[in-house]
Amino acid sequence: MSFFAPAILLAVQSAPAAAPSAPPPSPCAAAEFSQFDFWVGEWDVYPNGKDNQVALSKIEKLYAGCAIRENWMPLKGPGGGSLNAYNPATKSWHQTWVGSAPGHVNFDGGFTGEKMVLTGMWAGVNGPGQDALIRMIYSLQPDGSVRQHGEQSTDQGLTWSTNFDFIYKKRKEPIPAK
Repeated sequence: MSFFAPAILLAVQSAPAAAPSAPPPSPCAAAEFSQFDFWVGEWDVYPNGKDNQVALSKIEKLYAGCAIRENWMPLKGPGGGSLNAYNPATKSWHQTWVGSAPGHVNFDGGFTGEKMVLTGMWAGVNGPGQDALIRMIYSLQPDGSVRQHGEQSTDQGLTWSTNFDFIYKKRKEPIPAK
């Protein structure tokens, strides 16, 4: 056996190195998965038109670009968060919101004319037994801030009224770790 060992060793040593293959593209690399990227960042949140900050919000793109997660941190009261993802099968966006109170809310919608519009039925949003259809409209503002305008309908979408209206302003410093 030792007679063939040098020949085998020579063949192994002289074999050309295989070129490294490129990693496969992310399954979430299509443009639709980036439609909500304007919301990604760390934000100070204010009621629209007012100077009293009400929350911090950290929005991250995760899972190889397949999801966007929000961590909503109000300055007073309990927090919550959402997980957002584009579904190529339905060509729509989905958001699941979970707050500090039990339960969650599911919103569905999509990117229309430079705005992300998500709608869902929020049980008890106006008090026990007082449900409402909530429509959230996210839009990038000329100054780089993001407006989140929430409207509610208690008549299945026939009429709408403002429920909340926030402006997300980019933070100058990172949100402190807790």
